[in-house]
Amino acid sequence: MAWPCPDVRRCQRGPNVIGPRLLGEGTNLIFAGVVSKELPAGVSKEAVIAGLRAAGENTKADMLSAMPLTPGVGIDFGALSSVLLWTLVLYVLAAAFGWIQAYILNGVVQRTVYRLRERIEAKIHRLPLKYFDKIQRGELLSRVTNDVDNISQSLQQSISQVVSSLLTVLGVLVMMFILSPLLALIALITIPLTLGITVLIAKRSQKLFVAQWKNTGELNGHIEETYTGHALVKVFGRQDEVQQKFRDKNSELFQASFGAQFVSGLIMPAMTFIGNLVYVAIAVVGGLQVASGGMQLGDVQAFIQYSRQFTMPLAQLGSMANMLQSGVASAERVFELLDEEEESPEPSDASSAGGPGRLVFEDVSFSYSPDKPLITGLNLVAEPGQSIAIVGPTGAGKTTLVNLMMRFYELDGGRITLDGVDISTMSRQELRSRMGMVLQDTWLFGGTIRDNIAYGRPDASEASIVEAAQATYVDRFVRSLPEGYNTLLDDEGSNVSTGEKQLLTIARAFLSRPSVLILDEATSSVDTRTEVLVQKAMNALRSDRTSFVIAHRLSTIRDADLILVMESGQIVEQGTHSELLSAGGAYSRLYEAQFAAPAAEV
Repeated sequence: MAWPCPDVRRCQRGPNVIGPRLLGEGTNLIFAGVVSKELPAGVSKEAVIAGLRAAGENTKADMLSAMPLTPGVGIDFGALSSVLLWTLVLYVLAAAFGWIQAYILNGVVQRTVYRLRERIEAKIHRLPLKYFDKIQRGELLSRVTNDVDNISQSLQQSISQVVSSLLTVLGVLVMMFILSPLLALIALITIPLTLGITVLIAKRSQKLFVAQWKNTGELNGHIEETYTGHALVKVFGRQDEVQQKFRDKNSELFQASFGAQFVSGLIMPAMTFIGNLVYVAIAVVGGLQVASGGMQLGDVQAFIQYSRQFTMPLAQLGSMANMLQSGVASAERVFELLDEEEESPEPSDASSAGGPGRLVFEDVSFSYSPDKPLITGLNLVAEPGQSIAIVGPTGAGKTTLVNLMMRFYELDGGRITLDGVDISTMSRQELRSRMGMVLQDTWLFGGTIRDNIAYGRPDASEASIVEAAQATYVDRFVRSLPEGYNTLLDDEGSNVSTGEKQLLTIARAFLSRPSVLILDEATSSVDTRTEVLVQKAMNALRSDRTSFVIAHRLSTIRDADLILVMESGQIVEQGTHSELLSAGGAYSRLYEAQFAAPAAEV
């Protein structure tokens, strides 16, 4: 059987719209009954009206002519009971359909926001690394959390109200024209006035809402940056400057928020004022209509209720403008994120590379900005099993070279091949699965030590995890912990030392068994004794693997098969440790700066 009312919102509005009409009919029955009781029984309505006109009481005669009179008979309680019963049924239905409407719309809104969060999450993973280089982490978090929550709240509170208000206005308008076209035209005056005032105020407040959420993101970025570097702020005694910057940001947010809410808040009082004027006009004209016999008293009562129902949704729509504008401002920020340029799409027929890990750079060029080239015409061949160290001053392009191998950035020119396959024709997932990377900045995830080691290879067996831990000397300190490999770490790894965190990240890379191993200052936080152990482990594990080691401490790369010296994005020297020292060039100067000068001072 078909649902009797497929549009739940219309079903809910219907009883609320028809209700005043029924109550007006009830008033007519009561008033007509009271008047009829005062008239002599056995006389017709027409005779009573004729008698009044003959007596010169034309106004009273006109009023009674519009009423369903039966002289001498009182209130028809049977008809009145029927009207009241139908009214009760209608209001019960209105409440039931209101609950169903809320349930359906809540589901629609929550599913919409759910899909929006999914789109944002997927988008973040498709964004290139250069996007994260240019945006504060707190600003990004503000868009993903605060702005999305604000959109959800705006949709939740506005959609139901907008739909209900529009349907109410349409339904009430029809009923008003049925009751009195003249009074309906008076009520219609509110529509252009409402639209005009709303548009005028909205134009002024929209810019303030955009500024409000922009300042919210900046404030969150400042807070995240300050709390992340809290210890550094304390060390250098910059608390006053940090607090002053917070006060400035907070003040800007206050000004924007106050202005946005104040300006948009002017809509509701203006709408209320217009509604009251219309209410007075309808009451006066309606009274004249009753006096002239053009309408019954109950019809005017119903129309006054309709006028309230008509102006109230318009006022509510106006008052929701601030909420909608706030939601729109957040939506602009979220969709600005969704519209950001993504990484180049994966090739439809992605190539697959299998082999020991031979990397070749052919005339590679790259720049972070078009006017400042960083790497130009770089050529390099890394043979399988070869250990290649990259050294040079800060900004020489060492880390950039590694980022290009991983396809964190796309080349401006030339190409890089892995075992003869251009990496741009490979899927990023396959390329990165063949590379293991350990950065200078360690990062652990909330979970057990076992989970952190197996992060790059979730299906690894317990024996493989322990083997990797033993090879990187993680097993030594893990065995000393009460929970062993089940020890829980927080996302900052605050319950293990800095050196132990570095060892865990090295173990994670070793467990993934990559063809190419990349170590970016991987031993910078490890003590001297542990560094020796890690170097031995690396020598044992890089058999048949191409290894790239970025290092500032030249003592860690003396045994490298090939040392590349980079300056301004160019390889200015290459060779073994002894060959480069003998050449007396850039490497020799770096070496002397690290060892000879300190020795001379001592």
